[in-house]
Amino acid sequence: MSLPKKPEVVIIGRPNVGKSTLFNRLVGKKLALVDDQPGVTRDRRMGDAVIAGLHFTVVDTAGWEDEDELSLPGRMRKQTEASLAGADAAIFVVDARAGLTPLDEEIARYLREQDVPVVVVANKAEGAAGESGAMEAYALGLGEPLAMSAEHGEGIADLFGGLWPIIGAKAQAWEAAQDALRAEMGAPEGEERHHVPLKLAIVGRPNAGKSTLINRLLGEERLLTGPEAGITRDSIAIDWQWTDPKSGKTRDVRLIDTAGMRKKRNVTEKLEKLSVADARRAVDFAEVVVLLLDATQGLEHQDLKIASLVLEEGRALMVAINKWDVAEDASKLFNGIRAALDDGLAQVRGLPLFAVSAKTGKGLDQMIGAAFELREAWSKRVPTAALNRWFDDALEANPPPAPGGKRIKLRYITQAGTRPPRFVIFGTRLDLLPKSYERYLVNGIRAKLGFEAVPVRVTLKTNKNPYAKD
Repeated sequence: MSLPKKPEVVIIGRPNVGKSTLFNRLVGKKLALVDDQPGVTRDRRMGDAVIAGLHFTVVDTAGWEDEDELSLPGRMRKQTEASLAGADAAIFVVDARAGLTPLDEEIARYLREQDVPVVVVANKAEGAAGESGAMEAYALGLGEPLAMSAEHGEGIADLFGGLWPIIGAKAQAWEAAQDALRAEMGAPEGEERHHVPLKLAIVGRPNAGKSTLINRLLGEERLLTGPEAGITRDSIAIDWQWTDPKSGKTRDVRLIDTAGMRKKRNVTEKLEKLSVADARRAVDFAEVVVLLLDATQGLEHQDLKIASLVLEEGRALMVAINKWDVAEDASKLFNGIRAALDDGLAQVRGLPLFAVSAKTGKGLDQMIGAAFELREAWSKRVPTAALNRWFDDALEANPPPAPGGKRIKLRYITQAGTRPPRFVIFGTRLDLLPKSYERYLVNGIRAKLGFEAVPVRVTLKTNKNPYAKD
């Protein structure tokens, strides 16, 4: 039996009326980029919202513009129209200070033709100028407008009153189902993680095909794409179910699209800086990160910098070469990238590398399956006995050096955590231990204990008692 769906509420309106500010207010955090210039939001962004116990999914959309359908603004409007399909309610935001515009009236005409219930919000209604603008919104013919200030949090209670009659019953049914589900939980840690969505971020340079790849996985034009570089600005998270073609089992995935990351010296505009910062936060949120390369451009230094950033954040990393359907001298290209990755990212030699095509779908199931396996390794805890057996064998095969005749003693090892795997080695005179020997131990952990493609953290700790015998 399928569970009741959380109600979905779409925010719609022309550019720069405060849609993303309202979205951030409802989700309780700054998820959407906000700037004074219009047209910042391009793709739909979804978030979990709650007002006085009323739970719903809120969708931020691009500003509605009256442009040709083939232009970028026109394609953005199509995304907004698509977001209304299946929505339970729409919040139509107008600017109370600016008053109604012909574009507001065009949007209102469109909404009156849809089956989705509409709540009109007159935003920026603080002050006398805002009050008169809010009254003007009655002329839209969509019911009583709610005067609000999303920036200052005023009018949220009125918004609750407007939404409750529309989505209240569905929200209560969803909450009851969630309570029942939580009551049935209690699976062991590993089994429970099997059902937790894989948080998978797609990163890379602009125009590598990140949004196109996600659209291919979803089987729909969910994200805005086109020949223009830098279309994606926000990091967009989309829940999806992947069916393993081998087992037929369905697994939950949270796909995260990100803005393209250019060389730092080329990023000069404020908005692009915000987009890149948002992409970095997406990496921190993810469990597994796919670095997407463009087969027509190969591996560049910027790709290695992005990979290093992901590894520094402790995330599991895999690399996919996109546009494989148009790659020239494919075998040479693949082997060259493999060698360059092993050379440039020596700390994680053997990163999973895939040849994929967002256009044809080649290699995508293999890549997703490997991402689940990579998360398992990233989350793995080694039994204490097995860990110490490996440690003893490693020390016997290659004892620590004795610089200046001073003997370094490594006493024991313990795993301090997972995601990423973290180990602590205890001993004496560890300040004298060469970096090369540390690398020997890290490489041994990765090669012998099942962490081949995972960033591993090792900390050295000297015995607390300075008078302990060596």
